[in-house]
Amino acid sequence: MTRLLTSMVFAAVTLATVPHALAAPAPVLASTAAIARPAPPVIHYQTATVDGVKVFYREAGPADGPVLLLLHGFPTSSHMFRNLIPLLADKYRVIAPDYPGYGQSDAPDHTQFSYTFANQADIVDKLVSQLGLKRYTMYVMDYGAPIGYRLALKHPERVSGLIVQNGNAYTEGLQSPFWDPIKVYWADRAQKNRDALNGLVTLDITKFQYTDGMGDVGRISPDNWVHDQALLDRPGNRDIQLDMLGDYGSNVPFYPAFQKFFRDYQPPMLIVWGKNDKIFPEAGAHPYLRDLPKAEIHILDSGHFALEDRLDVMAPMIHDFLDRKVTK
Repeated sequence: MTRLLTSMVFAAVTLATVPHALAAPAPVLASTAAIARPAPPVIHYQTATVDGVKVFYREAGPADGPVLLLLHGFPTSSHMFRNLIPLLADKYRVIAPDYPGYGQSDAPDHTQFSYTFANQADIVDKLVSQLGLKRYTMYVMDYGAPIGYRLALKHPERVSGLIVQNGNAYTEGLQSPFWDPIKVYWADRAQKNRDALNGLVTLDITKFQYTDGMGDVGRISPDNWVHDQALLDRPGNRDIQLDMLGDYGSNVPFYPAFQKFFRDYQPPMLIVWGKNDKIFPEAGAHPYLRDLPKAEIHILDSGHFALEDRLDVMAPMIHDFLDRKVTK
């Protein structure tokens, strides 16, 4: 009887443990698969002091990788690149600053700081120097285009490539009715003409910039216009934006110099343009080919902030372009 009980207990223990023994390799296999997957890039949120102003920037990717400098548009900040950065930081050192008056950077009163494109380009130039960047590709969009191109005029030898998304360097791109009241203010800085631009920093227009012309508005996070508008509504920020809108006209006389830079240096260029943009319409994209006939151009069925609508298309294009064309 004792032997029978012993045998039954042994059998029960064996049956209970065999399935676990058979299943034991599964966690090992899962662990091996997890190890094989690359870890997501770590993004650091940094600040530097430039001319007494705190400048915020996002940074990710290998410290020794080719540098990609992301220059944002109006009315946003480096926030516009938040989804793109992890997709490029596997092998590229990605840096995306906020200009003074935007995002997380300081926003000195407009009577104490010169909110001009020349000064913003100087701030970015000094930040780049602080970070020790000797060569970089620039992604330029909206305001980022004249800021980046002014930077290129200062240091043409540093530019290893250009990615242009709805960023203008030709008069053909300024024919939209959006610019009509702004051009009036360029010509006459009367207070009434400045006041006529107040609507451009309201929630309706901020939301319009994110949703107009998008093929699937369901892809566009409302966080975008809520985030941007909260910053626009800070005390004093409206005057900062009106100063910048008023100074945008200072870029137009530089267009011939920008174009000469393109012709003389022939930087590799990728153009990815939202064709439904009512601010920088498609007409501004094609003239680049006059000066850079080898530029790669993709006209997308999207609007002003095409990254919000077509990230799945744009990110592979950008990565492929960098892989093929860009070196340190």
